[in-house]
Amino acid sequence: MTDTQAPLSAPLAELTTLRLGGPAREIIRCDDTRGIVETILELDERSEPVLVVGGGSNLVIADAGFDGTAVVLASARVEFGAGRESGRTYVVADAGVGWDDLVSATIEAGYGGLECLSGIPGAAGATPVQNVGAYGVEVADILRSVQVLDRRSGNLRWVSPGELGLGYRTSNLKHRNDFVVVAVSFWLNDDHASQPIRYRELATRVGVEPGERVDARTAREAVLALRRGKGMVLDADDFDTWSAGSFFTNPIVPGVEAASVLERIAARVGDDVAIPAYPAGPDPANTDDAPSAIKLSAGWLIERAGFHRGHPGPDSTVRLSTKHTLALTNRGGATTAALLDLAREVRDGVVDAFGVALRPEPVLVNCTL
Repeated sequence: MTDTQAPLSAPLAELTTLRLGGPAREIIRCDDTRGIVETILELDERSEPVLVVGGGSNLVIADAGFDGTAVVLASARVEFGAGRESGRTYVVADAGVGWDDLVSATIEAGYGGLECLSGIPGAAGATPVQNVGAYGVEVADILRSVQVLDRRSGNLRWVSPGELGLGYRTSNLKHRNDFVVVAVSFWLNDDHASQPIRYRELATRVGVEPGERVDARTAREAVLALRRGKGMVLDADDFDTWSAGSFFTNPIVPGVEAASVLERIAARVGDDVAIPAYPAGPDPANTDDAPSAIKLSAGWLIERAGFHRGHPGPDSTVRLSTKHTLALTNRGGATTAALLDLAREVRDGVVDAFGVALRPEPVLVNCTL
C-alpha cells in the first residue's frame, strides 16, 4: 500500500455507472470476505479514509476525487439453503455479487422472489442499504439477514431486518461507515412463483390482475423489457444508461401538508389532470387521527415543472435521460460539477413550481447538492 501522503492517481470514474469522478489514492480489489475484513481493518489502523465500492451504480464522486483508498468488493459466493424452523429456501450472496446476476441465478435454480428487482444495476451488498425497490417489491419484503463488518470492534455479525430501520429507499446502514455489508441473504419462493404482482404496469404486461403471481421467469422478462424501455438497464452503447439510476427519490409529503400540496400542484397543472399520489402510511409525527402521508412521483413532478426528457438539449454533456426524466446522464466528456448543476436546476425548479423538495438517492462522495 502507498503512503497516505501519496498523490491521488487511481481513477474512480471507471468504477461507477456514471463514469464520473476524480481519482483516489489507491484502489484495492478484495475477492473474498476475509480480504475485505483484513484490508479495511488495516486501513482503519493507520487512519486511512476508506471508500467502499460495490457495483458503483449509486455513487456520485466529486471531480476532485476521494482523498483515501477505494476498496472494491469483488467477492462472488452464492449459496442456497433452507431455514431450520421455517423450512423456507433462502440464498446467501457475497456483497460483491452483481445484483442482477444474483436474480438470474435464483431463477435458473428454480426459485422466485427476486424477479421484480431484475435489471437493477450494482452489487447485492448495496441493496439493503438503500432498501432498493421496483415494480411493487422492496428488499425489505424479501430480506432474511445482512452480514456486516463492525469497524469499531473488528467483528463480523449477522443483522436481522428488524435491526436495520428499513424505510423508503433508506436504512440505518445508509450515510454511515462504521458498518460495511459483506454478505446478504434473501428468502425465496420454492415453487418458481413470483412475488405478488402489485405494480399495475407490470401486471398489465404479464396479463394478470394486481396481486396475482406468475412464473418468476415471465415476470423477470417483463421487468427487464420495461426497464430497457426507460433506459434503466446498463448498456455501454446507450448514454441514457450512463447514470446513477433514479437520481431523486419519490417525495413523501406529511399527511398534514398533503391537501395544500395537492392544491398547489393542481393550480399549476390544472384541476382536470390526475396527480399520481399514493398512500405512504402513517406519519410518525402526526397524531393517530391525522391524515396519512402521501408519496408523489418525482418523475411526474419534474416533467410538469418544465423539465422534459433530454433537457437541457443535445449539445449538453449532461442531460436528463431521453427515456426517463428521473435519470441524470453523462453523455460523454461530462464532469460531476456539471451533473450537480443540472440536479440543482431540476430540484430548485420543482420547489419553485410545487413547493415539493426532491432528495437525491445516490451517495454523494466529497460533493453536495
